[in-house]
Amino acid sequence: MKAAEVSIQTEFIKLDSLLKYAGLCSTGGEAKAVIEGGAVLLNDEICSMRGKKIRPGDEIAFAGQIVRVVRK
Repeated sequence: MKAAEVSIQTEFIKLDSLLKYAGLCSTGGEAKAVIEGGAVLLNDEICSMRGKKIRPGDEIAFAGQIVRVVRK
């Protein structure tokens, strides 16, 4: 599966914010629930920390979609 790219201008973005920014979740509450429920993979490992700092080069997988973070 090909990863979609999401560009950020900062050094990092928090995982819950990335899910909203990338359009994978519609609300912060939804993002929090799916992260804490173990439904999100960060670089092929389950990540349950919603405040985890995601940096360019990291890959997120959720709901059958893959997002790669790149620096703008």
